[in-house]
Amino acid sequence: MFSLYFSLFVHYGVFLYTILIAIRLIGGWFPRIAYQPWMILIARLTDPYLNIFRRLIPPIGGMLDLSPMLAFLGLTFVEKILLYFAR
Repeated sequence: MFSLYFSLFVHYGVFLYTILIAIRLIGGWFPRIAYQPWMILIARLTDPYLNIFRRLIPPIGGMLDLSPMLAFLGLTFVEKILLYFAR
């Protein structure tokens, strides 16, 4: 029973964090949104995780940031490992 709740917690937690990262990325395209209080909160929640990958792959040409792709892959990888060991 514990593994079921743990699996659901991990799955929905990763899903929610993925949505937050996606909102952060889309919000970056619109300069006015970047200064909204809710967007600043999302940035504070997601930037520490994204900065890990930004150190590995800096933005190309100062504009093209590939770190979110690695971040999404990393989240999926961690989710799969946690769900595997939760069985």
